[in-house]
Amino acid sequence: MKKKPQLDPTAPLLYDDHEKPKTRRDFLSAGLISGVGLTIAPGLLSMLSSKAYGQTQCSGGGSATSSVPFLCFDMSGGANIAGSNVLVGKQGGQLDFLSTAGYSKLGLPSDMTPDKAGQIDTSLGIAFHSDSAILRGIKDKASTATMNGMNGTIICARSANDTGNNPHNPMYGIAKAGGEGSIVNLIGTSSSTSGGRSASPATMINPEFTPTKVDRPSDARGLVDTGVLSELLSPADANKVLKAMENISANKVGKMNEQQMIKEMVNCGYIQASQLAAAATPDDLDPLQDPNVTSIFSAGEINSGDTRYRKTASVMKLVIDGRAGAGTIEVGGYDYHDSTRATGEIRDFRMGQQIGGAMEYAQKTGNPLMVYVFSDGSVASDGVLDNSTNGRGKGIWKGDNSSTASVLILVYKPGNSGRPTVLSGKQQIGFFSAAGAVDVTANAIANNVNSLAHAIVLNFMALHGTQGQFASLFPDHGLGNNLDQYIAFDQLI
Repeated sequence: MKKKPQLDPTAPLLYDDHEKPKTRRDFLSAGLISGVGLTIAPGLLSMLSSKAYGQTQCSGGGSATSSVPFLCFDMSGGANIAGSNVLVGKQGGQLDFLSTAGYSKLGLPSDMTPDKAGQIDTSLGIAFHSDSAILRGIKDKASTATMNGMNGTIICARSANDTGNNPHNPMYGIAKAGGEGSIVNLIGTSSSTSGGRSASPATMINPEFTPTKVDRPSDARGLVDTGVLSELLSPADANKVLKAMENISANKVGKMNEQQMIKEMVNCGYIQASQLAAAATPDDLDPLQDPNVTSIFSAGEINSGDTRYRKTASVMKLVIDGRAGAGTIEVGGYDYHDSTRATGEIRDFRMGQQIGGAMEYAQKTGNPLMVYVFSDGSVASDGVLDNSTNGRGKGIWKGDNSSTASVLILVYKPGNSGRPTVLSGKQQIGFFSAAGAVDVTANAIANNVNSLAHAIVLNFMALHGTQGQFASLFPDHGLGNNLDQYIAFDQLI
């Protein structure tokens, strides 16, 4: 096989059999852009909607939250998750082995199939392939203590290739189910409606919770930055100015003739501003000022041209510290079927570093964490091997293939008290055929991404013991009456 030149891990991916990029999502999938956007500040619509949903007091102000922090990793472009990274099997679960041809389709040559000695790694609880690039990346950033507190499940479910229209992102549902932050409920590294590339289920979207864009330390600092006031005054004095503005506003609003609801919400905006300024300083939110972060991702990594590290550091700190209830970290360039294996291996390793770094930060701060990893579609191999150093003798990724897709949930339990409990038979939900394709008849989520997102929220609620409220909160869930078949985790908090 003729060797292909090694691509830089951040290089764009363009193919003759793909249409030329036209939309922002196309450019992101190909790795031509990194997911930049504008900060979305709460507006009048979000203030009004909080009243419409029955909120009677101003939220925010830095109070502690009790929900499990939730992070989405959105691998834009159609990455491999099943088989070469996390093991998948037939109806009997992860270790109910596929055929040799089935594993070849998932990128594993005959001498690396999981039925061979030494090809299975359960150091995270869930079974990974022992040479999984994602697993190697996790181990690069996560300590043994962190890995001993992890467990997970893989959900076998197809999704469409190369499109942001898959409603993978469940963050609005997480917020509705109790995922609240002390400063903001949802954040994302993109200014899209979901905070990432993939869409959110339409029935979950609530304008009150529109994600605030955060993809760098300055964005995190900006959540409580008092602007020029902080340059002229001490934090305490700046807060006094904000409090004075609140009082002046209250006097002016009292003279307005508009409805009482409008008056209350205008006042609420000023109250929140002064509360937040008192509750946290910009340095409190800055990952570069936190040694627990910089011991995982160095300042050099955070400030490097590879934006994935600054995104992860900025979002994970806000979410795991409880400042935000949930966050999406979008990373482009996962449409890596370039007739090599090396490109995908390098990018999967770096995704593992992001996941492992977030888990390690949770361990260092003593917090639980739920991570959801997904991509739009997936890839398949034709059995030709890439024997280069980074190709590692595995099958090249030859083209898109939605039938090989899956999603991954990982959960961390703090306190050195063992792993989160995965219920019997739930290390894998759904299954693959022996030939290496998702069996779409397995359940209601195997071929329905909208319902898949609801199943993720259901598992989030199960970690809190509130799954009994799921059907009333999400009457359109599409999961049927037997919700237990989709719950992988026992209560965590």
